[in-house]
Amino acid sequence: MSLIIDIIISGLINGSILALLAIGFSLIFGVARIVNIAHTAFYMVAAYCIYFITQRMGYHPLWAMVATILLVTLLGMISYKLFIHPIQEHHGAVLIATIALAMAFQEVMALIFTGTYLSVPKLIKGFHVILGVKVFYQQVLTFGVALSIMGALWLLLTKTKFGLAIRSTAQDREVANLMGINEARVTMMTMGLSVGLAALTGAVVVPLTVLEPHMWMHPLIMMMAVVVLGGLGSLKGSLIGAYILGFAEALVVFLAPMGAFLKGSVALSIMILVLLMRPEGLFGVAFEEER
Repeated sequence: MSLIIDIIISGLINGSILALLAIGFSLIFGVARIVNIAHTAFYMVAAYCIYFITQRMGYHPLWAMVATILLVTLLGMISYKLFIHPIQEHHGAVLIATIALAMAFQEVMALIFTGTYLSVPKLIKGFHVILGVKVFYQQVLTFGVALSIMGALWLLLTKTKFGLAIRSTAQDREVANLMGINEARVTMMTMGLSVGLAALTGAVVVPLTVLEPHMWMHPLIMMMAVVVLGGLGSLKGSLIGAYILGFAEALVVFLAPMGAFLKGSVALSIMILVLLMRPEGLFGVAFEEER
Protein backbone atom coordinates (compact mmCIF):
# COMPACT_ATOMS: atom_id res chain seq x y z
CA MET A 1 0.00 0.00 0.00
CA SER A 2 2.86 2.39 0.81
CA LEU A 3 4.30 1.77 -2.66
CA ILE A 4 0.97 2.72 -4.26
CA ILE A 5 0.83 5.96 -2.29
CA ASP A 6 4.40 6.82 -3.31
CA ILE A 7 3.50 6.26 -6.96
CA ILE A 8 0.33 8.34 -6.69
CA ILE A 9 2.08 11.27 -5.01
CA SER A 10 5.03 11.26 -7.41
CA GLY A 11 2.76 10.81 -10.44
CA LEU A 12 0.47 13.67 -9.44
CA ILE A 13 3.34 16.09 -8.84
CA ASN A 14 5.25 15.11 -12.00
CA GLY A 15 2.06 15.22 -14.05
CA SER A 16 1.03 18.62 -12.69
CA ILE A 17 4.43 20.16 -13.47
CA LEU A 18 4.42 18.70 -16.99
CA ALA A 19 0.83 19.86 -17.48
CA LEU A 20 1.67 23.46 -16.60
CA LEU A 21 4.62 23.48 -18.98
CA ALA A 22 2.76 21.71 -21.79
CA ILE A 23 -0.35 23.90 -21.53
CA GLY A 24 1.77 27.04 -21.71
CA PHE A 25 3.59 25.69 -24.75
CA SER A 26 0.32 24.64 -26.42
CA LEU A 27 -1.21 28.08 -25.88
CA ILE A 28 1.31 29.98 -27.98
CA PHE A 29 1.49 27.16 -30.53
CA GLY A 30 -2.29 27.16 -30.92
CA VAL A 31 -2.53 30.94 -31.33
CA ALA A 32 0.55 31.71 -33.46
CA ARG A 33 2.01 28.32 -34.50
CA ILE A 34 5.21 29.20 -32.62
CA VAL A 35 7.29 26.19 -31.55
CA ASN A 36 9.01 27.80 -28.59
CA ILE A 37 11.93 25.52 -27.67
CA ALA A 38 13.02 28.14 -25.11
CA HIS A 39 9.84 27.56 -23.08
CA THR A 40 11.52 25.41 -20.42
CA ALA A 41 14.54 27.75 -20.44
CA PHE A 42 12.24 30.44 -19.03
CA TYR A 43 11.24 27.87 -16.39
CA MET A 44 14.95 27.51 -15.54
CA VAL A 45 15.48 31.28 -15.41
CA ALA A 46 12.53 31.61 -13.02
CA ALA A 47 13.95 28.94 -10.72
CA TYR A 48 17.32 30.72 -10.60
CA CYS A 49 15.60 34.06 -9.97
CA ILE A 50 13.81 32.55 -6.96
CA TYR A 51 17.15 31.30 -5.65
CA PHE A 52 18.88 34.66 -6.17
CA ILE A 53 16.13 36.76 -4.60
CA THR A 54 15.64 34.51 -1.57
CA GLN A 55 19.15 33.21 -0.88
CA ARG A 56 21.38 36.03 -2.12
CA MET A 57 19.15 39.06 -1.46
CA GLY A 58 17.29 37.66 1.54
CA TYR A 59 13.73 38.52 0.52
CA HIS A 60 10.65 36.52 1.51
CA PRO A 61 9.81 33.68 -0.92
CA LEU A 62 6.34 35.13 -1.61
CA TRP A 63 7.80 38.45 -2.81
CA ALA A 64 10.42 36.52 -4.73
CA MET A 65 7.71 34.59 -6.58
CA VAL A 66 5.81 37.75 -7.51
CA ALA A 67 8.95 39.53 -8.70
CA THR A 68 10.16 36.46 -10.60
CA ILE A 69 6.90 35.91 -12.47
CA LEU A 70 6.75 39.58 -13.51
CA LEU A 71 10.42 39.72 -14.56
CA VAL A 72 10.42 36.44 -16.50
CA THR A 73 7.11 37.28 -18.20
CA LEU A 74 8.55 40.63 -19.27
CA LEU A 75 11.70 38.85 -20.49
CA GLY A 76 9.56 36.48 -22.54
CA MET A 77 7.60 39.29 -24.18
CA ILE A 78 10.79 41.21 -25.00
CA SER A 79 12.35 38.04 -26.43
CA TYR A 80 9.27 37.50 -28.59
CA LYS A 81 9.31 41.07 -29.88
CA LEU A 82 13.05 41.08 -30.67
CA PHE A 83 13.80 37.56 -31.81
CA ILE A 84 10.58 35.77 -32.79
CA HIS A 85 8.13 38.31 -34.17
CA PRO A 86 10.35 39.45 -37.09
CA ILE A 87 10.64 35.84 -38.36
CA GLN A 88 7.31 34.49 -37.10
CA GLU A 89 6.08 33.36 -40.53
CA HIS A 90 9.23 31.27 -41.10
CA HIS A 91 8.66 28.30 -38.79
CA GLY A 92 12.08 26.77 -39.33
CA ALA A 93 13.79 30.04 -38.46
CA VAL A 94 11.63 30.37 -35.33
CA LEU A 95 12.66 26.87 -34.24
CA ILE A 96 16.36 27.67 -34.66
CA ALA A 97 16.00 31.08 -32.99
CA THR A 98 14.29 29.64 -29.89
CA ILE A 99 16.94 26.90 -29.61
CA ALA A 100 19.62 29.61 -29.73
CA LEU A 101 17.70 31.63 -27.14
CA ALA A 102 17.50 28.65 -24.79
CA MET A 103 21.23 27.97 -25.16
CA ALA A 104 21.95 31.65 -24.48
CA PHE A 105 19.93 31.51 -21.25
CA GLN A 106 21.80 28.35 -20.25
CA GLU A 107 25.19 29.97 -20.77
CA VAL A 108 24.16 33.12 -18.90
CA MET A 109 23.01 31.05 -15.91
CA ALA A 110 26.24 29.04 -16.03
CA LEU A 111 28.27 32.25 -16.16
CA ILE A 112 26.46 33.85 -13.22
CA PHE A 113 25.94 30.83 -10.96
CA THR A 114 28.63 28.48 -12.40
CA GLY A 115 27.76 24.81 -12.71
CA THR A 116 27.35 24.32 -8.96
CA TYR A 117 24.27 22.42 -7.84
CA LEU A 118 22.05 24.78 -5.86
CA SER A 119 18.84 24.39 -3.90
CA VAL A 120 16.15 26.45 -2.22
CA PRO A 121 14.75 25.52 1.23
CA LYS A 122 11.17 24.26 1.38
CA LEU A 123 8.53 26.91 1.97
CA ILE A 124 6.66 24.64 4.38
CA LYS A 125 8.60 22.18 6.48
CA GLY A 126 7.26 19.01 8.00
CA PHE A 127 5.34 15.99 6.81
CA HIS A 128 2.35 13.81 7.56
CA VAL A 129 2.55 10.02 7.63
CA ILE A 130 -0.13 8.24 5.59
CA LEU A 131 -0.04 4.42 5.79
CA GLY A 132 3.67 4.53 6.59
CA VAL A 133 4.54 7.00 3.81
CA LYS A 134 5.89 10.48 4.53
CA VAL A 135 3.86 13.03 2.59
CA PHE A 136 5.74 16.33 2.83
CA TYR A 137 3.70 19.50 3.17
CA GLN A 138 5.79 21.07 0.40
CA GLN A 139 4.58 18.35 -1.99
CA VAL A 140 0.96 19.02 -1.03
CA LEU A 141 1.52 22.76 -1.51
CA THR A 142 3.12 22.23 -4.93
CA PHE A 143 0.25 20.03 -6.11
CA GLY A 144 -2.37 22.41 -4.70
CA VAL A 145 -0.81 25.47 -6.33
CA ALA A 146 -0.49 23.64 -9.67
CA LEU A 147 -4.18 22.67 -9.58
CA SER A 148 -5.16 26.22 -8.64
CA ILE A 149 -3.17 27.65 -11.55
CA MET A 150 -4.80 25.24 -14.01
CA GLY A 151 -8.24 26.09 -12.62
CA ALA A 152 -7.57 29.82 -12.93
CA LEU A 153 -6.34 29.32 -16.50
CA TRP A 154 -9.51 27.42 -17.40
CA LEU A 155 -11.63 30.27 -16.03
CA LEU A 156 -9.53 32.80 -17.96
CA LEU A 157 -9.96 30.94 -21.25
CA THR A 158 -13.67 30.19 -20.87
CA LYS A 159 -15.11 33.12 -18.91
CA THR A 160 -13.24 36.24 -20.10
CA LYS A 161 -13.08 38.29 -23.30
CA PHE A 162 -9.32 37.74 -23.46
CA GLY A 163 -9.90 33.99 -23.30
CA LEU A 164 -12.46 34.27 -26.08
CA ALA A 165 -9.96 36.23 -28.18
CA ILE A 166 -7.32 33.53 -27.62
CA ARG A 167 -9.69 30.72 -28.60
CA SER A 168 -10.98 32.63 -31.62
CA THR A 169 -7.47 33.40 -32.87
CA ALA A 170 -6.41 29.79 -32.34
CA GLN A 171 -9.38 28.52 -34.36
CA ASP A 172 -8.97 30.88 -37.33
CA ARG A 173 -6.68 33.91 -37.36
CA GLU A 174 -8.16 35.42 -40.54
CA VAL A 175 -11.73 35.28 -39.26
CA ALA A 176 -10.60 36.65 -35.89
CA ASN A 177 -9.04 39.64 -37.68
CA LEU A 178 -12.26 40.20 -39.65
CA MET A 179 -14.23 40.16 -36.39
CA GLY A 180 -12.09 43.00 -35.03
CA ILE A 181 -9.66 41.04 -32.88
CA ASN A 182 -6.16 42.48 -32.91
CA GLU A 183 -4.18 39.35 -33.75
CA ALA A 184 -0.77 40.91 -33.01
CA ARG A 185 -1.88 42.07 -29.57
CA VAL A 186 -3.47 38.73 -28.74
CA THR A 187 -0.29 36.91 -29.80
CA MET A 188 1.88 39.20 -27.66
CA MET A 189 -0.37 38.75 -24.61
CA THR A 190 -0.57 34.99 -25.18
CA MET A 191 3.21 34.85 -25.30
CA GLY A 192 3.28 36.67 -21.96
CA LEU A 193 0.74 34.22 -20.53
CA SER A 194 2.68 31.24 -21.88
CA VAL A 195 6.00 32.39 -20.41
CA GLY A 196 4.20 33.41 -17.20
CA LEU A 197 3.01 29.81 -16.81
CA ALA A 198 6.58 28.59 -17.30
CA ALA A 199 7.74 31.09 -14.65
CA LEU A 200 4.99 29.97 -12.27
CA THR A 201 6.05 26.36 -12.77
CA GLY A 202 9.67 27.20 -12.02
CA ALA A 203 8.67 29.14 -8.90
CA VAL A 204 6.45 26.32 -7.64
CA VAL A 205 8.86 23.45 -8.31
CA VAL A 206 12.13 25.07 -7.21
CA PRO A 207 12.00 23.78 -3.57
CA LEU A 208 11.63 20.22 -4.89
CA THR A 209 14.46 20.22 -7.41
CA VAL A 210 18.16 20.95 -7.81
CA LEU A 211 19.25 23.98 -9.78
CA GLU A 212 21.86 23.62 -12.52
CA PRO A 213 22.23 25.22 -15.98
CA HIS A 214 21.02 22.14 -17.88
CA MET A 215 17.85 21.64 -15.82
CA TRP A 216 15.65 22.82 -18.72
CA MET A 217 16.56 19.97 -21.08
CA HIS A 218 14.75 16.99 -19.53
CA PRO A 219 11.51 18.97 -18.95
CA LEU A 220 11.72 20.15 -22.57
CA ILE A 221 11.88 16.57 -23.90
CA MET A 222 9.03 15.45 -21.64
CA MET A 223 6.95 18.55 -22.42
CA MET A 224 7.31 17.99 -26.17
CA ALA A 225 6.36 14.34 -25.67
CA VAL A 226 3.25 15.41 -23.75
CA VAL A 227 2.24 17.92 -26.42
CA VAL A 228 2.69 15.40 -29.25
CA LEU A 229 0.93 12.65 -27.28
CA GLY A 230 -2.05 14.85 -26.47
CA GLY A 231 -2.29 16.36 -29.95
CA LEU A 232 -0.55 19.53 -31.11
CA GLY A 233 -2.34 22.61 -29.82
CA SER A 234 -4.88 20.69 -27.71
CA LEU A 235 -4.96 21.97 -24.12
CA LYS A 236 -7.09 19.02 -22.98
CA GLY A 237 -4.66 16.65 -24.67
CA SER A 238 -1.70 18.33 -22.96
CA LEU A 239 -3.37 17.94 -19.56
CA ILE A 240 -4.21 14.25 -20.00
CA GLY A 241 -0.91 13.44 -21.70
CA ALA A 242 1.02 15.08 -18.85
CA TYR A 243 -0.53 12.83 -16.23
CA ILE A 244 -0.07 9.73 -18.40
CA LEU A 245 3.66 10.36 -18.74
CA GLY A 246 3.97 11.64 -15.16
CA PHE A 247 2.58 8.37 -13.79
CA ALA A 248 4.65 6.37 -16.28
CA GLU A 249 7.83 7.92 -14.86
CA ALA A 250 6.66 7.31 -11.29
CA LEU A 251 5.89 3.65 -12.01
CA VAL A 252 9.37 3.08 -13.44
CA VAL A 253 11.11 4.80 -10.51
CA PHE A 254 9.25 2.90 -7.78
CA LEU A 255 8.72 -0.49 -9.42
CA ALA A 256 12.19 -0.80 -10.96
CA PRO A 257 14.56 1.37 -8.86
CA MET A 258 17.65 -0.09 -10.56
CA GLY A 259 16.29 1.07 -13.91
CA ALA A 260 15.14 4.49 -12.74
CA PHE A 261 17.51 6.13 -15.23
CA LEU A 262 15.24 4.71 -17.97
CA LYS A 263 12.15 6.61 -16.78
CA GLY A 264 12.36 9.14 -19.61
CA SER A 265 12.86 6.43 -22.19
CA VAL A 266 9.82 4.49 -20.97
CA ALA A 267 7.64 7.60 -21.05
CA LEU A 268 8.79 8.40 -24.60
CA SER A 269 8.17 4.78 -25.64
CA ILE A 270 4.56 5.15 -24.48
CA MET A 271 4.24 8.26 -26.63
CA ILE A 272 5.62 6.40 -29.66
CA LEU A 273 3.25 3.45 -29.15
CA VAL A 274 0.24 5.76 -28.95
CA LEU A 275 1.35 7.65 -32.06
CA LEU A 276 1.75 4.40 -33.99
CA MET A 277 -1.93 3.69 -33.35
CA ARG A 278 -3.11 7.30 -33.55
CA PRO A 279 -0.58 9.54 -35.41
CA GLU A 280 -2.48 12.77 -34.67
CA GLY A 281 -2.26 12.23 -30.92
CA LEU A 282 -5.05 11.66 -28.42
CA PHE A 283 -7.03 14.78 -29.30
CA GLY A 284 -5.44 15.89 -32.56
CA VAL A 285 -8.50 15.21 -34.74
CA ALA A 286 -10.85 17.21 -32.53
CA PHE A 287 -8.44 20.13 -32.58
CA GLU A 288 -8.19 20.11 -36.35
CA GLU A 289 -11.96 20.02 -36.68
CA GLU A 290 -12.25 23.04 -34.40
CA ARG A 291 -9.95 24.93 -36.73
